[in-house]
Amino acid sequence: MSEQKTKLTLRITAFVKKNAVMCIALLAAIITSFIIPVDEEYLGYFDYKTLTCLFCVLAVVCALKNIQFFYMLARRVVQLFKNARMSVLALVYITFIGSMLIANDMALLTFLPLGYLVLTTTGKEKYMAFTFIMQNIAANLGGMLTPFGNPQNLYLYTKFNIPNMEFMSIMLLPFVISIVIITLCCIIFVKPENLELEDVKLRLNPMRTFIYMILFALSIIIVFRVIPYWIGLVIIPVVLLFMDRKALRMVDYPLLFTFVFFFIFSGNMARIDVVRNFFSYLLDKSTLLFSVISCQFISNVPSAILLSQFISNYPDLLVGVNIGGVGTLIASLASLITFREYVKNNPGKTMYYIGMFSAFNFSFLISLTAIMMIF
Repeated sequence: MSEQKTKLTLRITAFVKKNAVMCIALLAAIITSFIIPVDEEYLGYFDYKTLTCLFCVLAVVCALKNIQFFYMLARRVVQLFKNARMSVLALVYITFIGSMLIANDMALLTFLPLGYLVLTTTGKEKYMAFTFIMQNIAANLGGMLTPFGNPQNLYLYTKFNIPNMEFMSIMLLPFVISIVIITLCCIIFVKPENLELEDVKLRLNPMRTFIYMILFALSIIIVFRVIPYWIGLVIIPVVLLFMDRKALRMVDYPLLFTFVFFFIFSGNMARIDVVRNFFSYLLDKSTLLFSVISCQFISNVPSAILLSQFISNYPDLLVGVNIGGVGTLIASLASLITFREYVKNNPGKTMYYIGMFSAFNFSFLISLTAIMMIF
C-alpha cells in the first residue's frame, strides 16, 4: 500500500511540475471563487471562440507533426546551408516563421529537437544553449504578427474584435525590430564554420498530408472569422477521430484548461472593486509598461486575460504581452518548454543556461520596451 502511495505521490508531483502554470491558475480560480461565489455570471467569463480555435489549431498541428511534416520541411531547409552560422539562422528562422503558423509552443516542440539533432550530429554542441535560446526568443516574438501565433493574441483578437489589418499593423514594428536583433545576434555569436547534415530518407503520406493541410486551412479560416467556429469543432475532431486519434490525445489540454481557469480568475478579479480600481489606475499610467512587467511574474497568457478586463486600450496591451514574453523563465509558457528540453539533453548545464537565457532575454526585453515606449 505504501509503495502505491509513493508512486501516486511521484506521479502527482511530476504532473504538477510539468503543468505548474495550470495548477496555479486552478488554485487562483478556486481562491477567488470564495470571494465571488459561483453564479450565472460565470458563464460570461469564458471566450468560447478562443478555446475552440486553440483546440482546432493544436489538434491539426499534432496530426501534421505525427506524419513528420514540419520535421521534414525544417530538415530540408537546414540541408541547404553548409556552415554553422547559416544553419543556426535557418533553425531560428524556421522557428520564427513556424510560430506564426502553428503557435509558439508547438513550433518549439517541433523544431527544438531538430536543433539538437543538427548540432549533435555535426559536433557543434557548443552552440546548443545559444541556439535553443534564440529559437525560444524567435518563437515568442515571431508569433506576435498573427492572431493565432501566440495564445494571448488569439484571446485579445477575439475579445476586442480587432480587424485583421489593424492587428498586423499594431504588431509590425516590434516584429521587424525583433527580426533585426535576432539576425544580428546569430551573425555575431555564431562563426561560419563548415558542417554537413547526414541525409535521411523520409517520405510523407500524400493523402494524409493533403487532408491535414485542408484541416489546417479550415482552422485558419475560422480564426479569421470567415466561418463560424463551431464548424471546426465538429469537422476537425470527427476527421481526426478516424485518421489520427493519437493527435487528439496529444493536444495540449493543460494549456486549454489554463485558459479556462484564468478566465474564472480574471472574471472574478474584475468584479472586486478594489482590484478593478487598482489595475485601472496602473494601466492608465502606462498600459504597455505595466503589461510587460506583469508578464515577468504571472506569464503573458494570464496577463492578457487579466489585464484585458480593465482597459479598452488594446493596442498597447497587445504589444506589451507579446514583447513581455521574453525576460524571465516564467514570462512565457514557451520559455519553460525550452528550458525543460535543454536541461533534459544537458543535465549538467542548468545554471549556465539560465545565465545565458537571462542575459539575452532581458537585453531583448529592455530594447523592445524602450523602442516601443518611444514610438
